[in-house]
Amino acid sequence: MNDWEESLRGARVVVTGGAGFVGSWLSERLLDAGAEVWIVDNLLTGSADKIEHLFGRPGFAITIADASHAIPDPGGVDLVMHLACPASPVHYQRLPLETLRVASEGTVNALELADRHNARFVLTSTSEVYGEPEVHPQREEYWGHVNPIGVRSVYDEGKRFAEATTMAYARERGVDVGVARLFNTYGPRMSLDDGRVVPTFLGQALSGAPLTVAGDGSQTRSLCWVEDTVEGLLRLACADVAGPVNIGNDQEVTMLELARLVIELTGSESSIHHVALPADDPHVRRPDLTRARLLLGWEPEMSLEEGLKRTARWREEVDAAPTAGEAPHH
Repeated sequence: MNDWEESLRGARVVVTGGAGFVGSWLSERLLDAGAEVWIVDNLLTGSADKIEHLFGRPGFAITIADASHAIPDPGGVDLVMHLACPASPVHYQRLPLETLRVASEGTVNALELADRHNARFVLTSTSEVYGEPEVHPQREEYWGHVNPIGVRSVYDEGKRFAEATTMAYARERGVDVGVARLFNTYGPRMSLDDGRVVPTFLGQALSGAPLTVAGDGSQTRSLCWVEDTVEGLLRLACADVAGPVNIGNDQEVTMLELARLVIELTGSESSIHHVALPADDPHVRRPDLTRARLLLGWEPEMSLEEGLKRTARWREEVDAAPTAGEAPHH
C-alpha cells in the first residue's frame, strides 16, 4: 500500500454515483485501502450489477437516493467524492434536465455534506469543459470553447457550473476541495448501451458487424484505463491540491486508428463504415498532464493495446448483442 493510501484506512467516504462505471472501480479500490464506503446512487444510469461483487464486504453500504434531491448523512464523513451525473452523450441527451439538476443541486448537496463534516470534497469534472478546444493539448489554465446552448451543453455547462460552485464553496466556506477533469476512460463494467466508442467498437468487431466511425475518423481522443483513472482520483483525494487537475492518458489516437486497432486486436473481419458526425463533437482531445505528474506524482501506466485486449476479453464474456449501425459517441 502506498503512503498516500494509508490516510484512507478507516476513513468514511461517501461516493455519489458509486454504482456507475468509474464509481464502481473507485468504491472497490477504497474498500481495498481499508476505507468505509457509503454509495449514494439513484441507479438512473448506474447499475447494481456493477457493484454486486461488493455486497457483503465489511464497511460497504449503498443507499438508493437522488443526490439532486438530498444526500443521506451517514455521520462522521471524512471524504465526499461526487461522481453522480449521466456521463455519455446518449444518456445526458436523453436526460437533459436530470443532468443539469445533479450538476447543480446535486453538487450543492454534496458540498453541504462535506462542509457539515469538515470533510475533503472531490468533484469529478470532465474534459468536456474545454469544449471544441482552440488550445491543444488541453491544459488546466485553458478556459474552454463551449457551445452554451448546443445538444451537449447540459453536460458541458453543467460540469462548468459544478466547478464554479465547488470553488465558491472553497472560497466562501473554506471547504477543502479538489477538482479532477477526467478524460475518456474505458475498461470492464462500461455500459454497453450508451454509445461510447470502446464498447461499441469491440461489440461490433466481435460480432463481425461494421465498425461505425463518425465523420472521416480524424477526430482524436485520449483513452485512459479505468484503474489508472481511479488511481489519479484517489491521489487527488489524498493530496492538498485544489486543482483543477487533468486525469487521463496523453496518448492520442484518431477514431479511424482506434477502429483499425480494435479490428486487429480482435482478429475481426469487420469493415469500417463512415456515418454522420454528431453535433458539437470535439475534433481533438488530449490532456496536458504536467500538473498531475508534478502535484500528484501520477501518470497513466496501461498501454492502449493492453487495455483494449483486457476490455475485449471482458466484452466477450458479456452476454449481450452489440448494437450496430449507430455511430459511437466519443
